[in-house]
Amino acid sequence: MAHRKGHAHQHHDGGSLDFGSGLDFGSGDIGPDSAHAHAPGVGKERAIRIERDILAANDAFAAANRARLLRQGSFALNIVSSPGAGKTSLLVRLVEYIRTFLPVAVIEGDQQTSRDAERIRATGAAAVQVNTGKGCHLDAHMVSHAMDMLPTPQNGVLFIENVGNLVCPAAFDLGERSRMVVLSVTEGEDKPLKYPHIFSSSHLMVLNKIDLLPHLDFDRDACIAAARRVNPHLQILEVSARTGAGLNELAGWVMQCRPAAVPDGPDHAYPARR
Repeated sequence: MAHRKGHAHQHHDGGSLDFGSGLDFGSGDIGPDSAHAHAPGVGKERAIRIERDILAANDAFAAANRARLLRQGSFALNIVSSPGAGKTSLLVRLVEYIRTFLPVAVIEGDQQTSRDAERIRATGAAAVQVNTGKGCHLDAHMVSHAMDMLPTPQNGVLFIENVGNLVCPAAFDLGERSRMVVLSVTEGEDKPLKYPHIFSSSHLMVLNKIDLLPHLDFDRDACIAAARRVNPHLQILEVSARTGAGLNELAGWVMQCRPAAVPDGPDHAYPARR
């Protein structure tokens, strides 16, 4: 997992944060079997200790974010996917629909550029761009900074679009209420088996670009079976951001998950890290 503990640099466009400086332990996941490959000069045991310290610090920020969102009555949704799955296009359509009923704000995560935040702002919703530089995921501290720059979506929805990656974001709780993984039919149906941690830690899988199914050799049933094998409790919706198919159902899922509609308790807590 790439992680930097540098300071955020706010750009003067009033809507972006740059976390591109600071300490970097590599672009991959630091773990028992891979730490030495991603952190030259750092021993295996020390790398594991660093990982645990990073995750513990992140969890503290995540808990503070979650408490803050609960006080605001805001439902935060962490949206994850591989690059090119269509999550930004999907998010634009969702924001356009939901903001007619509820307050909406968006945190956009990318390594560089503010293009996605500009697309969101074009809908009329408030958005902050967080650039992670070499980092392959958002963390809870970054989200906390971004929340400071946004109008509070009181009793509304905070969308957090993570950096395009199916590995690194799996380990980092951002303080969200739910995690949604977007999988495009242009990807392989075995993605849930190849990247199980992101699917096992998500509440909802959105199968996107279903309008392309007639043109692809994609086994929808096999994909859904693979996802359910990894996470038997995973909810699954099929949509097309281009045609709008399934978007009403997805918007309904988001709106009914607001804190007022979701009781507190262990059954609704953030999934345990696996």
